[in-house]
Amino acid sequence: MSKRKSTSTAEARKSSAQALLKDLGSSVYNDLDEGKFPSLTMASRSVRNIVYDKKLQQFILGPTTVKRASGNIKHIRPFTQLIWLAYFAKKLVDEKRTSTLRDVFYSAQAFGVEFMDQAESDELITDLEVLMQMAREGMNIYPEERSAIFGNLTIEYTVPGYEGKKADLSANPDGVMIGPALTTAEFADTDAEMVLAIEKGGLFTRFVEERVHKKYKALLINTAGQPPRSTRYLLRRLNQELKLPVGILCDADPWGAHIAMVCKSGSANAAHLRELTTPDAVWLGVWASDIVKYKLPSDKLTEVDIKRLYELKQDPRYTDKMWHDELDVFLKIKKKSEQEAFARYGLSYIVDTYLPEKLQLMKSF
Repeated sequence: MSKRKSTSTAEARKSSAQALLKDLGSSVYNDLDEGKFPSLTMASRSVRNIVYDKKLQQFILGPTTVKRASGNIKHIRPFTQLIWLAYFAKKLVDEKRTSTLRDVFYSAQAFGVEFMDQAESDELITDLEVLMQMAREGMNIYPEERSAIFGNLTIEYTVPGYEGKKADLSANPDGVMIGPALTTAEFADTDAEMVLAIEKGGLFTRFVEERVHKKYKALLINTAGQPPRSTRYLLRRLNQELKLPVGILCDADPWGAHIAMVCKSGSANAAHLRELTTPDAVWLGVWASDIVKYKLPSDKLTEVDIKRLYELKQDPRYTDKMWHDELDVFLKIKKKSEQEAFARYGLSYIVDTYLPEKLQLMKSF
């Protein structure tokens, strides 16, 4: 691969966050200098202002805005909380340190800033994202790590203290955790030709043992269920910077299908962000029709599963014929199955038979 400078490195993200946070602080000082009560205006996150953009293939925020004004007694609390969060984020970025959402909640107490609970501080952090039009990860606020990557990819770290150090992501068969240092690393070298995102750790391990990374030149990512945002961010980087196609493998049920859709088109909760989706990603399976085609062991859909399927049928992200048809098959057969169900034909069947068929199909998308 030819190496090119990424805009996702720790230094690039730091510069961007510093500039945005400085502009935010300047707007507050300017209001004070002009004798005005400082105020902040941002896009509304209300359900009525979340719309689906067909071109971007994701939810976005509409034109409605909300205002947090320090001159309004009802706004003073969220306004000051938001300003403190911006201050804390700036401190993190300037000092090249990272924090979790939980850390932020407890750190506020050290500064005498009160949040009722972490849910309140999380909500305000999301408001800060909207205001800044930047993901919290760009401000060094990360979720807990739980997903991993494995394959023939050498990365070069850009975080402080590790600049220039390289890591071979095929060195550890358990995979490398996807955290702040990995998501901001440069991609130094790879012969990979695709990325396979896998819902479950068991199948991820099976793929490593079966050497899928060698057989199919694939980078393997264990999403550990619904992928954390850092994992979705990395999927997008691998797709857009290295031009690697992305295939997604999940359980054959409405929840698995939705994991694939969130990787592809994001979620309504992140409608204010653009860097967490991979619109070209392909849902490879396990499809409802695969349950029938491969005669997979299955369970009966529950009432909750069926209710969820009808909700998905109303979701604008599922209007594509293939997705819609598979939802209909689920409702017709009223069955669900797991990725591990292929083991009934032998442990290697999913790698030697099912996966090649799906990868061939992937080329047609």
